[in-house]
Amino acid sequence: MNHTQRMHALEAEILTGIPLTRAMQLKVLSYDGERLCLQAPLDPNINDKGCAFGGSLASALTLCCWGLARCVLQDAELDADIYVQDSSIEYLLPVWGNIVACAQASNDSSLADFIAMFRARGKARLQLQASVWENHQEAARLSARFVAKSRVKEVK
Repeated sequence: MNHTQRMHALEAEILTGIPLTRAMQLKVLSYDGERLCLQAPLDPNINDKGCAFGGSLASALTLCCWGLARCVLQDAELDADIYVQDSSIEYLLPVWGNIVACAQASNDSSLADFIAMFRARGKARLQLQASVWENHQEAARLSARFVAKSRVKEVK
């Protein structure tokens, strides 16, 4: 599957499996094998002040990181359940336009090492970071650790 097909498959999976994303009107903007970007329009994600709701920012940032981990594992033809283990969010500026969140591996983390560890052990951890920008300034930042575990196949 190429990156464009992977983007469309991820968007369908998110919109089907996570009802909140439909209310947010979340879309996958881009994926290049190392970075994933999601977008959500401001209108369904607005707060009482007219800017982006913090919960929507947190959801977009978290889903962006989760989606990146999902895509890189699928690119490596690996199937896993992926969980956020812990995260930290900083809200730096109000977001007055559409929410665009982009995720990548943290500076001290490697997607290749994540895949290699998963292949070797059937589980792996990955430190990711994601940001939302407003007028060329970082408006919100997430740092999160995700855990991937092999899916247990049910015997019937």
